[in-house]
Amino acid sequence: MAAKYKSDFLNVLDQRGFIAQISDAEGLDSLAAKGPITGYVGYDATATSIHIGNLITVTMLYWLQETGHKAISLMGGGTSMVGDPSFRDDQRSLLSVEKINANIESIKRVYSNVLRYDGPNPAIMVNNADWLLELKYVEFLRDVGRYFSVNRMLSFDSVKLRLDREQSLSFLEFNYMIMQGYDFVELNRRYGCVLQMGGSDQWGNIINGVELSHKMGGQQLYALTTPLLTKASGEKMGKSASGAVWLNGDLFSPYDFWQYFRNAEDADVGRWLRIFTRLPLDEIGR
Repeated sequence: MAAKYKSDFLNVLDQRGFIAQISDAEGLDSLAAKGPITGYVGYDATATSIHIGNLITVTMLYWLQETGHKAISLMGGGTSMVGDPSFRDDQRSLLSVEKINANIESIKRVYSNVLRYDGPNPAIMVNNADWLLELKYVEFLRDVGRYFSVNRMLSFDSVKLRLDREQSLSFLEFNYMIMQGYDFVELNRRYGCVLQMGGSDQWGNIINGVELSHKMGGQQLYALTTPLLTKASGEKMGKSASGAVWLNGDLFSPYDFWQYFRNAEDADVGRWLRIFTRLPLDEIGR
């Protein structure tokens, strides 16, 4: 397959089917071709495990690290106290700090199976509670909140769909996208992070961070999303007869996990091998 980009990182993602949208493909490609960049994916700790849909973005971090760049897995110790309202009909149950921290410890085991947290070019794990819980409310509203247009926030699908169904959206949840945007700016300040990746349903939230950095006089940041994975039948991937396909064995057994992929439709096999394995592309093609 002919290379579309100058950087190994974007070529790998492109050839393996990871790319849905990039905020500035040419700018990101040039930066990644010049030398190492730092990128992250954020995960809220609303359960004791992440699921197969999250594995797609963890694997994007794997390829970021594998092509010589710096990977950050951001744990949402702060944002989990609010809960992402995106595409939900009701408010998430509020979790205690103790429960969130226990979930984070459980989720960490999954990441260490995919990313290298020691040795050369180690990935790092960061918790947004380190800065979000230290913010002073009025100062945060003045310094960050003033850059967010309520009119625009109401236009995002993640909010609009909830309101169109006449479901209540709490002020607490409405703050989530401001917190996520601020995470990106803070990670840039602390670690020089210039790229946020996520599922295509997070595009609006990620772009908020790119725009916030610009409005606050910060560095040029970049957004990259992956398509939400559906089966050849059109069904959303990640659901089994017994529920979500979790990555922790105590929630979804290794045998059931193996069986889930073993029963894949033929039309899905090539795509899933490119996304979920490290097999060379020519071997997958064969």
